[in-house]
Amino acid sequence: MDKKSKESKTLTKHKLKTYLHFPLAAAIAMTMTMSLPTLAQDTLLIADAFVDVAAGKTIKDVAIVISDNQIAQVTQQSNIPTNNDYDLVDLSGKTLLPGVMDMHVHLSGDAEDNFLAAQNYSVPRQTVKAVKNANKTLMAGFTTVRDLGASGYAVIATRDGINAGEIVGPRIWAVGHSISITGGHCDDNFSSPEKQVKAQGVADGPWAIRAKVRENIKYGANAIKVCATGGVFSKGTKVGVQQLTYEEIKSAVDEAHMRGLVIAAHAHGTSGIKASIRAGIDSIEHCSFMDDEAITMAVKAGTYLSCDIYNTEYTLAFGAANGVPEANINKEKRVSQAQRDSFRKAVKAGANMVFGSDAAIYPHGDNGNQFSRMVKFGMTPTQALQAATINSAALLKQDNLGQIKVGFLADIIAVDGDPLKNISLMENVTFVMKDGQIYKHMIKD
Repeated sequence: MDKKSKESKTLTKHKLKTYLHFPLAAAIAMTMTMSLPTLAQDTLLIADAFVDVAAGKTIKDVAIVISDNQIAQVTQQSNIPTNNDYDLVDLSGKTLLPGVMDMHVHLSGDAEDNFLAAQNYSVPRQTVKAVKNANKTLMAGFTTVRDLGASGYAVIATRDGINAGEIVGPRIWAVGHSISITGGHCDDNFSSPEKQVKAQGVADGPWAIRAKVRENIKYGANAIKVCATGGVFSKGTKVGVQQLTYEEIKSAVDEAHMRGLVIAAHAHGTSGIKASIRAGIDSIEHCSFMDDEAITMAVKAGTYLSCDIYNTEYTLAFGAANGVPEANINKEKRVSQAQRDSFRKAVKAGANMVFGSDAAIYPHGDNGNQFSRMVKFGMTPTQALQAATINSAALLKQDNLGQIKVGFLADIIAVDGDPLKNISLMENVTFVMKDGQIYKHMIKD
């Protein structure tokens, strides 16, 4: 028996202990959701390989030691002492990656619900939706998300419940209410005039906008979002038309940055995109109608671009059946190809790109479907994975997320095969660890 075989046999002796450490479901090849146990000792992950996302290459025969919630060692299996008492997790046949990140979700909404009926959901109802969807998102391998708008601080409450260990979900940056003008995208334009309904994030003028940023922060927001242009799923807005002035956007940026928060701008149209870049916005969401000047500005400023190029497929296939009005579907038809063209040009120009799916416009848990579209429309598999890991971590200014690296938080996922060769593998994540805790472990028979 060669040295490697002996070491593998020695490591295998830990398997029984590992299965006893997990619920019985793991031992019988079922997906499991756990409640946050306390690890008594270090955990050892062994796998066929891991993806070094920064280098864009797959490293074979990997062993990773997790101590508490951090990665303590990344090495070859042959370098692990066989006499150490680890909780072993044998992921043979799998490739490990850092937990991926989605920079644009709406956890409190469901695409499958009737569109107009959902406009009247209570905040408690939306909070229940957010709890459910946070779990689904984590099980899909997304260990960090940025929620870009929810009523009544529903997602902030969900985030706080996750942080308290009361419910299961990803690490969340949440903006609270999206900030918009009266009658603009992110206002409530579906209610009749006599009801005098106004979305809670509506403000007009630089100081009123600034006050809304402060209000969101007061109630727990750890990110900010403004709606700089019209949008697809609002009533009475033109999707490419600017709605916030430069001065209004700048006031929001200044307040957010003064308070140490990253700020995003919903912006489909070129003028709104350019105004947002000039104002110092950190990320542009959607980016549908970008001319060459806008892309050049984004590259020069280092602005991050978040293009949701998958969800159009769901809207055009199922939107009408889900009650989305024809006017909104027609706006989606106008946006879809232009957005993908802008995405391709921005990638080619070397812009900073992050993964942003706009989950809620399509079903939560399907976030990983966007990876293959990012490759189809101009990225390499490495670039697509970098958008969802190191680039997203950089946008959030987090230097301990987005890589499998010593000292980083132990957010680790696994797929069956090499995603650098087949990016569609990201649609079926079989293992999820967040903060050193295992939430999903699917084992083949």
